[in-house]
Amino acid sequence: MAPKTFLSFLFLLFAFTPLWSQRPTSTPTASTLTRPESIQDSGLYNYWNQMTTQGRSGGALLGKMKVEGEPLPWEPLLVTVTCNGKVVHTTESNARGDFGIVGFTLPGALGKEKDSKRQMEAYLEGCLVQGAVSGFRSSSITITHRMLREDPDIGTITLSRIGSESAPTISTTTVTASPKAIKFFDKAHNDMIEQNTDGAMRDVKKAVEIDPNFAEGWLQLGKLQAASDPLAARDSFSKALVADPKFVLPYEQLAILSAKSGNWQEVLDNTNRLWQAYPRGTPQSWYLTALAYYQLGRRDLAEANARNSLAIDPNHTVGNTEQLLAVLLAGKGNYKEALDHLRNSLRYVPPGPDADLLKQQIAHLEQLVAAKPPSK
Repeated sequence: MAPKTFLSFLFLLFAFTPLWSQRPTSTPTASTLTRPESIQDSGLYNYWNQMTTQGRSGGALLGKMKVEGEPLPWEPLLVTVTCNGKVVHTTESNARGDFGIVGFTLPGALGKEKDSKRQMEAYLEGCLVQGAVSGFRSSSITITHRMLREDPDIGTITLSRIGSESAPTISTTTVTASPKAIKFFDKAHNDMIEQNTDGAMRDVKKAVEIDPNFAEGWLQLGKLQAASDPLAARDSFSKALVADPKFVLPYEQLAILSAKSGNWQEVLDNTNRLWQAYPRGTPQSWYLTALAYYQLGRRDLAEANARNSLAIDPNHTVGNTEQLLAVLLAGKGNYKEALDHLRNSLRYVPPGPDADLLKQQIAHLEQLVAAKPPSK
């Protein structure tokens, strides 16, 4: 396959199969939780028991996340494992607040053993597990010998707002929302966990009818509307911003809608507004910006933004970023680094057609690397 044809095929495969078509945006999946879907399917303790019967007990730690005095956000919350002052592992909560530390591998040479159970038992005792959410203080849990070898339940991590400080990815209007609106919002959240999208739509509409200043409610309503009624979704996201101008996630959702319609300048407008309120940005905002710049022919800016996305997304919650970066690198003849990113993608792309196609792309790129003359 000629290099130009290969690059076109690679880009069509990944850059146009963005996050919103791979995973539901309203409810995190098991893959965004910890990768092994059996945790989500069978529950925490059934999963642990299955591992024990396989002689693999000690290969996971399981916990919960909650927000003090507020409903649990529908978006996943980041959880970190810190040893000797350094973050060595990250994971995320799911829609119920559950999280798992599974598939642990130490960075660098220490991780070459690739025995998750052995590495966890050898290095995690005494380390701290806590949430990492802007604008919130997190309780911490110390990993003990008993947790690693006998009981995987490490307990519950609690997030508490730091005074009146705003967490830009969680709206402050959730604290002040009408109790009746919160009741319907929680019901909608439970509907989503049970995959009852019609019920969730109905209940979240009631929540924002009761309290039109409930920004999180408008955000989730827009996400539910996005697939069938993009105009209604755009209106809901705009109402979320009116209710809470510091809440950045509606900008991200507006950028997604713009990308779906191919309005790349509008994508950039929305991600720029997000960064004005939240300079660190989100992995998806950096990825969308990279994709927009690619479409506009500004490849250097596309590469820089893709790298920014990867830098703050160790769990690869945005599954296309590394593949897009591979396209950009291959486009300028850097086949070796492009190949490294595609191979790395196989670690988190689930088995199936996507992984099979990725392997095909790796094979084609390996041919290009082999055929490229060595640099002088």
